Amino acid sequence: MPTPVAGKYRPYPTVPLADRQWPSRTITRPPVWCSVDLRDGNQALVQPMDIAQKRRLWQLLVAIGFTQIEVGFPSASATEFRFVRELIEQDMIPDKVTIQVLVPAREAHIVRGFEALDGVPRAIVHLYNSTSTRQREVVFGKDRAQVQQLAVDGARWMVEQAARYPQTDWSFEYSPESFTGTEPDFAVQVCEAVTAVLKPASRHPVIINLPSTVETSTPNVYADQIEWFGRQFGDRAGITLSVHPHNDRGTAVAAAELAMMAGAERVEGTLFGNGERTGNVDVITLAMNLYTQGVDPGLDFSHMEEVIQVVEECTRMTVPPRHPYAGELVFTAFSGSHQDAIRKGLAAQRADGPWQVPYLPLDPRDVGQGLHRLVRLNSQSGKGGAAHLLQQTHGLRLPRAMEIALGAAVKTATDDSASELDEAGLWQVFETAFMPTTPLQLVAFSGASPQGGGDVRLSVELCWQARSHKVTAIGSGPLEALCSAITKVVELPIQVGDFVQHTTGDGAEAKAAAYVQVTVGDGPPCYGAGVHTSVVEAPLRALVAAVNNAL
Repeated sequence: MPTPVAGKYRPYPTVPLADRQWPSRTITRPPVWCSVDLRDGNQALVQPMDIAQKRRLWQLLVAIGFTQIEVGFPSASATEFRFVRELIEQDMIPDKVTIQVLVPAREAHIVRGFEALDGVPRAIVHLYNSTSTRQREVVFGKDRAQVQQLAVDGARWMVEQAARYPQTDWSFEYSPESFTGTEPDFAVQVCEAVTAVLKPASRHPVIINLPSTVETSTPNVYADQIEWFGRQFGDRAGITLSVHPHNDRGTAVAAAELAMMAGAERVEGTLFGNGERTGNVDVITLAMNLYTQGVDPGLDFSHMEEVIQVVEECTRMTVPPRHPYAGELVFTAFSGSHQDAIRKGLAAQRADGPWQVPYLPLDPRDVGQGLHRLVRLNSQSGKGGAAHLLQQTHGLRLPRAMEIALGAAVKTATDDSASELDEAGLWQVFETAFMPTTPLQLVAFSGASPQGGGDVRLSVELCWQARSHKVTAIGSGPLEALCSAITKVVELPIQVGDFVQHTTGDGAEAKAAAYVQVTVGDGPPCYGAGVHTSVVEAPLRALVAAVNNAL
């Protein structure tokens, strides 16, 4: 970075609030959510949404559970106006939902906004004008009194227009745009003046929305501003205090959370944080943060893949793979130690207990994701990850010694390919490592049922060194009998060590899985696996595979 010119950048001024209360508070309930995807998010798109895309996104927002939705800026374009009219004329607004439109403090724009809302059962009209010091000086060339008068005039025009549509239940909202760049005392002064005009014209509290139009400070400063405002405002109980954080410093979610602790009762934001520059506050992250603290956010993100699909198609933007709670990779571990901890954590997790799985702040199933995405394999992965994925995809529960050997085989495969190993690739590695079919083959067998005295007489056909061998052997069970038969054919002593068997699932799709450890001659112990619909044949196949590994 170049050395900045002295004084080019300066720390943002703090708020004199030595006895601030918000740091000791805990969020115990959700805010009133207002989606601004259809307006604030839309104005930031390279290609703004057409009416069909707006309609589809509207339907998603309603399904998620938003009860307040800013649907447009009716005077901004014909599309914005027509969409608001479509919602009203086609009776698309559920009883639980209140739509909101944005209007600047200019009479013609306010008139147009109310025209768009003609016939709506209830609506919020959102008035704004910029009050910041810098914008007063260089954009508008107005002093504090003139800017305040502009806001008051806008409020008066709103009241006049509302009187022309008495069939509608009106609510009013006011935003001192660039609130964080406005002197705190002046922000209170303007908002009190506007509230005095708007409040008598509605049976609802006036919404005072304090936007971080450009995020310029750390989140704690924004929280101080919100708490200071709430303390100074004369009729605090008569308003709904709302915030609209932006993400220029990358801390909009933290700013919103601290603002809620500081007294904000309402939050405006967008799905995935879409908006001007670096975006608005991300409502999904904010809501899911509450959810993972045991607070019901009142919004339904249990179908996250559908949310992603609709938003991407409507906005032509993509959700990053590491986006909190939603990205393709947010629940995925590649690291071997992480995979092992997740696997053991899932095994120890009680269905009726608090969620306590390492590296997973959220149960992926709560947002519609399966557990199969938790582990993906590359050269950073370990035995636990490979074993977990094999269990998830094929129902196999390997003995520890086999897990270690599988982990080594996976690491060799991923190191050699320098790429990820998918489910099919993992199965191929497993088959190669534990289910070899040469040099010994089990061609056929019969007589696996116990005979008199409990022993099993097993007749088998084995292919060894390209020659067929038909052998009959006796043992305490099919496995011991086959071991005896193989010993006769390969002419080497074979000793069976560990033997584990289980089913891979329930119902008609269930199979038997068997794992057998053998020692051939004075060689090292080797494992083989067998998977089959027959509980008898699976361990026999595992034994042959183990012998092949040893040979």
